[in-house]
Amino acid sequence: MKRIYAAVLLAVLFAIAPAVEAQREDWVRPFEAHRVIGPLYYVGTYDLGVFLLTSDEGHMLINTGLKDSAPLIRQSIEDLGFEYEDVKVLLTMQAHYDHVAAMASIQQETGAQVWATPEDAKLLESGGATDYLLGPKPTFVPVRVDRRLKDGEILRLGELELKVIFTPGHTFGSSSYALTVKEGDESYSVLIANMNSVNPGTKFINNEKYPNIVDDYTHGFEVEKRLDVDIWVAAHASQYGMHDKYSPGDDYDPERFVDPEGYEEAVAEYEEKFLELVEAEK
Repeated sequence: MKRIYAAVLLAVLFAIAPAVEAQREDWVRPFEAHRVIGPLYYVGTYDLGVFLLTSDEGHMLINTGLKDSAPLIRQSIEDLGFEYEDVKVLLTMQAHYDHVAAMASIQQETGAQVWATPEDAKLLESGGATDYLLGPKPTFVPVRVDRRLKDGEILRLGELELKVIFTPGHTFGSSSYALTVKEGDESYSVLIANMNSVNPGTKFINNEKYPNIVDDYTHGFEVEKRLDVDIWVAAHASQYGMHDKYSPGDDYDPERFVDPEGYEEAVAEYEEKFLELVEAEK
C-alpha cells in the first residue's frame, strides 16, 4: 500500500502546473531556526513561516513551505536539538502551495497526522485543485487529512494547548492558532496568525467559485480584531516584521517579539486593502 501511495504522489508531483514552479528567492533561502517564546520555534525559510511547537509527547508543525523544503525543515528542527521523527501533528494556516507543498512528504517521513479545517482539508486532499483562485490544476501533492478541526477547538499534545480560530477568506478554511505561554512571572497571549491578504486576481463580486468570499473575509477580519495579542507570528516572515525583530545569532528573548500594536496595524492594513478592492469592483 505504501508503494502504491508513493507512486501516486510521484505521478501527481510531475503533473503539477509548471506556473507554480516559479519560486521567489526568499521562499527557498535558508534562515536560522530560533526560539520565539516557550515551546514556539521558527523553522522556516527566509520568508515562509514554518513553526514548531514542542511538547514532552511529541511536536506539532505548522506549515511546511514549498515542495523541496522538507530537508531544510528537518535540519532546522535538528539544529534546535529536537528529533524530526517526533513531529506528531501537521497543521496548516492556509492550504496554498507555498505553505503546504512539502506536507505530503513530511507526513510520509514522520508518520505524523494531518489536522485541518474542513474546508482546507478539501484543498489539501485535492492537491489545491479545488482552490477558487489557483485551481483547477493541482499545485502540490495531495495530502491525506486525518482529522477535521472545529472552530474554537482546543488541540492538545502533551502539555501543549492550542486553540483553533477560523479566519477564512484567503482560502476557504484559513485558520489561526492561539496559545498562552508563561515565562517566569509573565504570561503572554501568543497568536500564530493567518493574515487575510488578497492574492492578485481575486474576484469579490459575483465570484461563482467562492460566492461568500466577501462575507468570509469580513468575518475573518472581525475575528482578528477581537483577539488579545501580545506576541504574533504569521505565514510570511515579512508579514510580522520578523527580520526587524530577530537576526541570526541573537540570544533568546521573547520580549523582542512583543508587538500588539504591530498586530493591530497589520490587521487594519489588510482590511483596508480588502475594502478598497471590493469597492473598486462595484
